Amino acid sequence: MTPEDTKYYENYLDLFATDGWKQFLDDLQDRLDAYSIDYLTNEKELFKTQGEIAVLRGTLGFEAFIKQALETN
Repeated sequence: MTPEDTKYYENYLDLFATDGWKQFLDDLQDRLDAYSIDYLTNEKELFKTQGEIAVLRGTLGFEAFIKQALETN
């Protein structure tokens, strides 16, 4: 791994260790848990909601993604 790669991963690991990161993930999880398709009235709303959920799940899984990438390097 290059020094640049090492610094890249260290920066993320430092971020993931902060209380702010944990708070951010908790807030995102609360938002994700609050989603319901019961109120959707058309396909446009469904597609928008699906996109929002995908972004939330992607962000919630970002830490695991980075750690897995670090392990494979």
